[in-house]
Order: sequence, then C-alpha cells, then structure tokens
Amino acid sequence: MKPKKLLLTKWTAVKPVDKQKHFLVSRVIQPEQPTDPIELVEIEAVFSKATKVITWRELQDDSVWRQGWV
Repeated sequence: MKPKKLLLTKWTAVKPVDKQKHFLVSRVIQPEQPTDPIELVEIEAVFSKATKVITWRELQDDSVWRQGWV
C-alpha cells in the first residue's frame, strides 16, 4: 500500500493500545523536503480521539495491525 493512499483507512490493533483497539489514519505527514519519501502517519483512536505518530510501514506488520475494523 502506498502511504498517500492510507489517509482515512481503518486499522485494528492486534493488542489494544491503552485499551484502544480501533484506529483511523487521520493524517499523512509530509516530509520537510518534497522529494523525500513519506515515512510517518498519524493514527487516531476512534473512541478516545487520542492521536499517535507512527511509521506507515508499521501498519504492514500483521502481528501488530489488521486492516479494517475487526
């Protein structure tokens, strides 16, 4: 999956994070240099609205994240 297409995608944490399980990619963080690749995204917990910045590649780890709300 390309990082630009991650915006507003839904994710489920395999192990709940601070009792939160469902997250949404709320922002794709643009690098300082437009020619640099996108590395970071901000995820938002659906229930508490708490946000956290992670590398977008973390979402590809099936042992940590599942795509969609399951």
